[in-house]
Amino acid sequence: MTDRPSGSGPHEYPRVYLAGPMVFAPDPLVVFDHMKMLCREFGLVGVAPLDNQIGLETMPLGKALLAHIVRADIALMDTLEAAVFCLDGIRRGPEMDAGTAFEIGYMKARGKPISGWTRDPRSYSAKVADFFQTTYGEALVTAAASSTGGTSGMLRDPDGILVHSEGCVQNAMVHVGIELAGGTVSADPDWEVAFRAALASLAQQLRLDRN
Repeated sequence: MTDRPSGSGPHEYPRVYLAGPMVFAPDPLVVFDHMKMLCREFGLVGVAPLDNQIGLETMPLGKALLAHIVRADIALMDTLEAAVFCLDGIRRGPEMDAGTAFEIGYMKARGKPISGWTRDPRSYSAKVADFFQTTYGEALVTAAASSTGGTSGMLRDPDGILVHSEGCVQNAMVHVGIELAGGTVSADPDWEVAFRAALASLAQQLRLDRN
């Protein structure tokens, strides 16, 4: 770990975008404040999406507000050096927050260091299987890989859709995409352990970029 940043300037310490479903938590500022404290242990400055949405609280709900939020998030990502993403499922399902998935692709396309973390170390297929069994009482079906459809899995859900990305904690476009960008995906039931591992990956990537 590096010395803790003094907060003297964004160019002295890399600023990291903190993305994930915690932005929708009942008290997201408490969550982000704790995450920012952990970032400082690695010589990083955590920046939450809400930090660039000041003044939008009074706008009426609707698409106009959402457009302001999307523009603010994209503009913020453009100014930051790296990003760390929470890959946890949202709304009790196996799929991660779609907005966070978009942001992963955006930051990868910008060529910025990225890493991911999750509290659920199970494989994506295991999460899908548990979701269908728990919610609908239905099991996945074993099927031979098709020569005309997706060939990245041997299971299909009750609707016949391929359950892919075996060995990944989320869709491979997310998990493997982060790894292809030079990052890592960490998983641990203790979110701080997983988050710290993701921060360590970012710190390492940023050191390599600056050397």
